[in-house]
Amino acid sequence: MTQEATQYPSTSDSVAAGTSIAAACILVAIGAVEIFQGIAAIAKDDVFVVGIEYVYKFDLTTWGWIHLVLGIVVVLIGIGLFTGATWARIGGVVALALSIVANFLWIPYYPWWSLTVIALAVFGIWAVTAWKPDRI
Repeated sequence: MTQEATQYPSTSDSVAAGTSIAAACILVAIGAVEIFQGIAAIAKDDVFVVGIEYVYKFDLTTWGWIHLVLGIVVVLIGIGLFTGATWARIGGVVALALSIVANFLWIPYYPWWSLTVIALAVFGIWAVTAWKPDRI
């Protein structure tokens, strides 16, 4: 490679950097919605409709606290991710993985939202892990 070629980031690096900023926005948005979802489950259990019996069944108040705490953590990590901090990148992957698990277990209460959050979390994990800030 010539020296000129190494000065400019590749297209995939630029896309990954842009998606990492998008991932930070997604983390903040998912965290905020999870906070509101948690508050709704804690305050009013009758807001949610429970369908079929599910193996991983918890009380809605318990789910509310899980989503509230997870949402706060995800928002804080999302804010840290805007700076490109290594701790935020690692924390983002861990928080998104936990969000995938929590939303998988939340499927009986909000199936479409759970699947949407799972898809966004998978995208966010890709964006955070594909981004190489030292190459941009």
